[in-house]
Amino acid sequence: MSTANQRGQHAHERGTGPGPDSGDLHVLAAQLRRMNGEINRLAHGFAGGHGLHATDVQALAAILDAGEPMTPGRLREHLGLTSGAVTACVDRLERAGHVRRVRESADRRVVHLRYVPEAREAARTYFLPLAEAAAATRAHFDDEELAVVVRFLTAMNEELGLVR
Repeated sequence: MSTANQRGQHAHERGTGPGPDSGDLHVLAAQLRRMNGEINRLAHGFAGGHGLHATDVQALAAILDAGEPMTPGRLREHLGLTSGAVTACVDRLERAGHVRRVRESADRRVVHLRYVPEAREAARTYFLPLAEAAAATRAHFDDEELAVVVRFLTAMNEELGLVR
């Protein structure tokens, strides 16, 4: 019994069927790599322009996207780094003015990482072309199509999280 992707690939190889744009896993993988490369190019440019490492930009994104206050321990888990590497990362981000360590709970041992508003605005300005590209692309899809895309990306991220 073949999978839908195998059937589609075989049909494509025979010159019949829906072709490479309709679910071919290789085409999908290539497009994901291409998008990842473009986003990485932007992230590396931001990192270089601010004296940061690429991992620092990943840390900033994790802090920005966190649904609750980010701690160094949660950041370590998210990035898959050692405690020492996360400390060095947060030190760089703090020195560069992007984040600050805040002790805001009754337990003074708990440190939360806060994105500095001015730094957030600088990042927003730098990544504006990415936001504009996303908005322009979004305009080509209706809400149902976007729901499928979001469902796919969510499932993909969950699967990749299991690979760690």
